[in-house]
Amino acid sequence: MFIQSIEQLMAQVSELLMTPVIIAIVLLLFYALYALGRFFSQLLQRRQNALLYARQLGSEQPQGVSGYPVYNYFVQNPDAGQDELEVFALKKLETLRIVTRIAPMLGLIATMIPMGPALQALADGNIQGISENLIIAFAAVIWGLVISSITFWPASVKKRWCANELIEISKLRNQD
Repeated sequence: MFIQSIEQLMAQVSELLMTPVIIAIVLLLFYALYALGRFFSQLLQRRQNALLYARQLGSEQPQGVSGYPVYNYFVQNPDAGQDELEVFALKKLETLRIVTRIAPMLGLIATMIPMGPALQALADGNIQGISENLIIAFAAVIWGLVISSITFWPASVKKRWCANELIEISKLRNQD
């Protein structure tokens, strides 16, 4: 009796989680599209300013270059240690990396929640109830994977960009 009460409570609480999870997936989709736009903007800035960046690396009085956040942080904080620069770079990538990892998890949660009612509808012989719940379940996991796919590529490329900037800064320090 006690175990059944706990099971029912868990089922009811999990059904209550469906709305917040779907809202989170929608918000993450908007963030993913925003992050993709910012990525392409930074890509254009980096392409336009590549020569300026190369000249600034050897400059006596370095100035910031649009599209190069780690280098700009170094210019503003010349005494920053390598660890501080790496933490700054990680901070720049953190949200993208979290979204890339959490979106599929939320999709899976939103997939599993309607499976209970779908199985109950199957037991009751309610074909329409099964299909309604499965449509929600599969749509949620698909959107979680789409969000992750949208953010994975910019996160990977930005990680490489940050690593390259850190290498260039390290070279600059070794020249001094």
